[in-house]
Parts: sequence; C-alpha cells; structure tokens
Amino acid sequence: MNIDTFKKEIAKLNIEITEKNLEDLDIYKEMLLEYNKKFNLTAIKTEEEIYLKHFYDSLTLVKGVDLTKNLKILDIGTGAGFPGLVLKIFYPELEITLLDSNHKKIMFLEQVIKRLNLKNITCLNTRAENLPNNYREYFDIVTSRAVAHLRILSELSIPYLKVNGKLIAMKGISETEIEESEKILTELNSNILEVIKFNLPIEGSNRSLIIVEKEKETDKKYPRSYDKIIKNK
Repeated sequence: MNIDTFKKEIAKLNIEITEKNLEDLDIYKEMLLEYNKKFNLTAIKTEEEIYLKHFYDSLTLVKGVDLTKNLKILDIGTGAGFPGLVLKIFYPELEITLLDSNHKKIMFLEQVIKRLNLKNITCLNTRAENLPNNYREYFDIVTSRAVAHLRILSELSIPYLKVNGKLIAMKGISETEIEESEKILTELNSNILEVIKFNLPIEGSNRSLIIVEKEKETDKKYPRSYDKIIKNK
C-alpha cells in the first residue's frame, strides 16, 4: 500500500488525516525499519506492508469504537506499537497505555514517543496478569491485535476494564474461538456484543473485531497466573 492508497483507504474509514499525521507515520516507519535491523521488532519489513498491515490495520479499530471521545485505552501485547501508538498519532486526546513483556520493544516505543513528542501515553514492560491493582477497572477500552486466543485474552483484559467498558480483540476470523470463550466470559461477567468482519484492502486478508462488553465488576481472583489460564483450571 503506497501513501496515496493509504490516504484514500483511511478516508473510507472516515478518519481525518493531516500532514502532521503523515509526517509522524513516516518518522515512525523509518525508525521501525532501522531498529528492526537490530532487534527484529516485526516480520513486516517493507514500507508498503507497514502502511497496510501495521498502520492501516491498526486504524480499523474505528469500525468498533468512536475514538473521538476521551477514552482510556490499554493495548496488550502492543509489540512495536500496534494498534496503540498509531491510534495516538491520529487521536491525540486518547490516554494510551502500551503493554509488552519484551524490553527491547518497549525501549523502541519510548524512543518513538520521545521523537514524536507524544503526551499522555505510557509504556509498561510487564505481563498483563502482573499489572498493578491501580489499573483494575480503569480502562474504557482494552485492545489487542492477534496476541492470544480469545479465551486467554479475555481473562488478561477484562479485569482492567471499567463496568460497561469493552474489549476489542483484533483477529482473523475464527468461529470456534468464540464458542470456546463463552464459559470464561460468563465467569468474567461479560458477553460478546458484536463481531465485525471485513477484509484488508488490496490483498484481502480476513479480519474481525470481536467486541466484548463488561457488565459487572470482575471477581478479584482474576486474572489468574498465566499457567492456570493456559491450563484453563
């Protein structure tokens, strides 16, 4: 996806794009390509793929939530900043927390944030199940892009959502994954509101946004240790 196509496709998502947005994305892209030579931040290594599979793909979150509101968003397993850092570039009023257990990726993100002079965005180098208690029931939105099975992601995410907050899982399309997550969602006082299916432009990859709403407070025993989550015991 070249820049002109990116701009056209973003317009179809009803996202306003400014020259500052484009400048920031260009700096981000160049830093990603440079750091990737040393730290292997992403398997995607061409400008065209970065604009399609990282930048555009991150912005498809607008299909599931109004990002023009002043929301608190947690991005679990953000990697090199997707979708959270891209969202911050386009929607500076968002309060974004980027979480990843990989120290090198967090170091990279801190450098990009400093270079772009972004405010009200935090990087946390830890695992989701180890987040401090002050983050419980704190976020309006938790999102994650292709990080874990929905059953696992739900337990890692929902304790940190406010009541009526939403988990938006950015994934490929898997009906069985939704069925396998129903039990834990009930235990977490949450339910699936909607599944939005679509395809990426140009190359047509299947995508879905699985939107889960939290209806009541989460039992303090969640999230459990990762071993217990994996074993589902």
